[in-house]
Amino acid sequence: MGNQKSNKTRIVALRLSAQEFTLLDRKFKGSTCHKLSEYIRKVILEKPVVVNYRNGSLDDSVKELIRLRNELNNIGNNFNQAVKKLHTLDQISEFKSWIITYELDKRRLLLQIDEIKKQINKTADQWLQS
Repeated sequence: MGNQKSNKTRIVALRLSAQEFTLLDRKFKGSTCHKLSEYIRKVILEKPVVVNYRNGSLDDSVKELIRLRNELNNIGNNFNQAVKKLHTLDQISEFKSWIITYELDKRRLLLQIDEIKKQINKTADQWLQS
Protein backbone atom coordinates (compact mmCIF):
# COMPACT_ATOMS: atom_id res chain seq x y z
CA MET A 1 0.00 0.00 0.00
CA GLY A 2 2.78 2.49 0.93
CA ASN A 3 1.94 6.07 0.01
CA GLN A 4 -0.87 4.98 -2.29
CA LYS A 5 -4.29 6.16 -1.16
CA SER A 6 -6.41 3.13 -0.33
CA ASN A 7 -9.89 2.80 -1.72
CA LYS A 8 -11.85 2.20 1.47
CA THR A 9 -15.48 2.88 0.67
CA ARG A 10 -17.35 0.63 3.07
CA ILE A 11 -18.30 1.79 6.55
CA VAL A 12 -19.01 -0.62 9.40
CA ALA A 13 -20.74 0.77 12.48
CA LEU A 14 -20.23 -0.95 15.80
CA ARG A 15 -21.80 -0.26 19.17
CA LEU A 16 -19.88 -1.04 22.35
CA SER A 17 -20.63 -0.77 26.02
CA ALA A 18 -18.51 1.63 28.08
CA GLN A 19 -16.51 -1.30 29.48
CA GLU A 20 -15.94 -2.79 26.03
CA PHE A 21 -14.79 0.54 24.65
CA THR A 22 -12.46 1.07 27.62
CA LEU A 23 -10.87 -2.33 26.97
CA LEU A 24 -10.59 -1.65 23.24
CA ASP A 25 -9.10 1.80 23.84
CA ARG A 26 -6.55 0.46 26.33
CA LYS A 27 -5.43 -2.23 23.88
CA PHE A 28 -5.28 0.31 21.05
CA LYS A 29 -3.16 2.72 23.13
CA GLY A 30 -0.83 -0.16 23.96
CA SER A 31 -0.21 -0.77 20.27
CA THR A 32 1.88 1.08 17.71
CA CYS A 33 -1.21 1.93 15.62
CA HIS A 34 -1.76 5.65 15.13
CA LYS A 35 -5.52 5.46 14.61
CA LEU A 36 -8.21 3.41 16.29
CA SER A 37 -9.59 2.41 12.87
CA GLU A 38 -6.15 1.05 11.89
CA TYR A 39 -6.03 -1.03 15.07
CA ILE A 40 -9.58 -2.39 14.64
CA ARG A 41 -8.92 -3.21 10.97
CA LYS A 42 -5.80 -5.23 11.92
CA VAL A 43 -7.64 -7.13 14.66
CA ILE A 44 -10.65 -7.93 12.48
CA LEU A 45 -8.51 -9.02 9.53
CA GLU A 46 -6.29 -11.06 11.86
CA LYS A 47 -3.15 -9.17 10.91
CA PRO A 48 -0.34 -8.85 13.42
CA VAL A 49 -0.64 -5.97 15.85
CA VAL A 50 2.62 -4.64 17.24
CA VAL A 51 2.31 -3.67 20.87
CA ASN A 52 4.53 -1.33 22.79
CA TYR A 53 6.73 -2.98 25.35
CA ARG A 54 8.22 -0.85 28.07
CA ASN A 55 10.85 -1.71 30.60
CA GLY A 56 9.30 -1.14 34.06
CA SER A 57 12.57 -0.13 35.69
CA LEU A 58 13.24 2.33 32.87
CA ASP A 59 9.75 3.77 33.37
CA ASP A 60 10.55 4.34 37.06
CA SER A 61 13.89 5.94 36.14
CA VAL A 62 12.27 8.29 33.65
CA LYS A 63 9.62 9.32 36.19
CA GLU A 64 12.38 10.13 38.69
CA LEU A 65 14.38 12.04 36.05
CA ILE A 66 11.32 14.08 35.16
CA ARG A 67 10.76 14.87 38.85
CA LEU A 68 14.42 15.93 39.16
CA ARG A 69 14.19 18.07 36.02
CA ASN A 70 11.18 19.90 37.45
CA GLU A 71 12.96 20.39 40.76
CA LEU A 72 16.06 21.72 38.99
CA ASN A 73 13.88 24.15 37.04
CA ASN A 74 12.39 25.42 40.29
CA ILE A 75 15.82 25.77 41.94
CA GLY A 76 17.19 27.62 38.93
CA ASN A 77 14.20 29.96 38.85
CA ASN A 78 14.44 30.70 42.57
CA PHE A 79 18.17 31.36 42.32
CA ASN A 80 17.67 33.62 39.33
CA GLN A 81 14.95 35.59 41.13
CA ALA A 82 17.16 36.01 44.19
CA VAL A 83 20.04 37.35 42.12
CA LYS A 84 17.72 39.74 40.26
CA LYS A 85 16.42 41.00 43.60
CA LEU A 86 19.98 41.56 44.83
CA HIS A 87 20.75 43.53 41.66
CA THR A 88 18.22 46.11 42.83
CA LEU A 89 20.26 46.55 46.01
CA ASP A 90 23.56 47.27 44.22
CA GLN A 91 23.95 50.71 45.80
CA ILE A 92 25.11 48.97 48.98
CA SER A 93 28.81 48.16 48.56
CA GLU A 94 28.67 44.80 50.38
CA PHE A 95 26.08 43.47 47.97
CA LYS A 96 28.06 44.61 44.91
CA SER A 97 30.89 42.19 45.62
CA TRP A 98 28.43 39.42 46.51
CA ILE A 99 26.54 39.95 43.25
CA ILE A 100 29.70 39.80 41.16
CA THR A 101 30.94 36.65 42.90
CA TYR A 102 27.66 34.79 42.77
CA GLU A 103 26.80 35.85 39.23
CA LEU A 104 29.56 33.50 38.07
CA ASP A 105 28.20 30.75 40.32
CA LYS A 106 24.73 31.33 38.91
CA ARG A 107 26.02 30.95 35.37
CA ARG A 108 27.78 27.70 36.28
CA LEU A 109 24.65 26.41 38.01
CA LEU A 110 22.46 27.24 35.02
CA LEU A 111 24.94 25.57 32.64
CA GLN A 112 24.88 22.44 34.78
CA ILE A 113 21.09 22.51 34.90
CA ASP A 114 21.00 22.77 31.10
CA GLU A 115 23.36 19.79 30.79
CA ILE A 116 21.18 17.74 33.13
CA LYS A 117 18.06 18.76 31.20
CA LYS A 118 19.68 17.67 27.93
CA GLN A 119 20.55 14.29 29.43
CA ILE A 120 17.04 13.87 30.82
CA ASN A 121 15.51 14.79 27.46
CA LYS A 122 17.84 12.37 25.66
CA THR A 123 16.85 9.56 28.05
CA ALA A 124 13.16 10.44 27.72
CA ASP A 125 13.41 10.37 23.90
CA GLN A 126 15.05 6.94 24.01
CA TRP A 127 12.36 5.75 26.41
CA LEU A 128 9.57 7.02 24.17
CA GLN A 129 11.05 5.24 21.14
CA SER A 130 11.35 1.90 22.91
